[in-house]
Amino acid sequence: MSENNRKQAMVPQGSAVFQNENGTAPGIAMEADGKILLLLPGPPSEMEPMFLQQVRPYLAGKTGQTFFSRTVHLFGIGESAAEQALRDLMEAGINPTIAPYAKTGEVLLRLTAAAPDQSRAEELLAPAVEEIRRRLGRYIYGVDVGTLEKAVVLALGEEGLTLAAAESCTGGGVARRITDVPGASLVFRAGICTYTNEMKRILLDVRKETLNVHGAVSADTALEMARGARSRTGADIGGSVTGIAGPGRSEGKPVGLVFVAVSSPWKEEIKELHLARGSGNERERVRRLAENHALYAVLQTVEKRAAR
Repeated sequence: MSENNRKQAMVPQGSAVFQNENGTAPGIAMEADGKILLLLPGPPSEMEPMFLQQVRPYLAGKTGQTFFSRTVHLFGIGESAAEQALRDLMEAGINPTIAPYAKTGEVLLRLTAAAPDQSRAEELLAPAVEEIRRRLGRYIYGVDVGTLEKAVVLALGEEGLTLAAAESCTGGGVARRITDVPGASLVFRAGICTYTNEMKRILLDVRKETLNVHGAVSADTALEMARGARSRTGADIGGSVTGIAGPGRSEGKPVGLVFVAVSSPWKEEIKELHLARGSGNERERVRRLAENHALYAVLQTVEKRAAR
């Protein structure tokens, strides 16, 4: 046993110890002056099951309260703007509380209530969730959905639709994120990663004239990629993303220029995005944001069909 593992076996005298079923670092609870201090392992795969299975029952036994949370997922609005819109609720909120968390291109709102049981906690949360819907509804892509890609898979499944993705600068990232969601095989037909102009022509039927006149990173190419993904796979929706992730310019176009397109029988749309901040090598950030915008565009397309 290494010395750092031996250190993990040491706990404060008189503390409560939570067994780690997924790692070596235990959880610890200590009490003093009417307060409870918790020390939990950092990795989510260790911390989350420990909290749900051991810490939550421990706290309920100590306080006579159950803590229950809901999450509201926002896209298309920054953390500062979301916080400004909800400032009065956040400042007045004691039970439930509202806390914003910034993610890459997204904002997560966590609402937490304390009550004698979960049913009562849910009752406390419901008006707060509805008020957030009233104020920020156009930015909400789901409540308690987990991730943007999961929201897309669930929406496609509910409407009985299928999707195919055509990607360039994201290198298959959209397809990977969708297929990370259990059940994606029921709604996702194919991911086609065409990194060269030749493959865009061969696999997606992008016209040579389009590439020569407008370039690979253009609204015209993005739309033809989306149409090609749909026609080649028989999917209901074709989504595409093409852009310049960096670190250098391409086709004389700047880093961060991205085009996202969707094609379906009821809607076609192209979005021009400028995702760079000009702060050096932003390749991974640009790619992640491009994936998010592509997923969100698909979700909006599904929602338009559902509203018909």
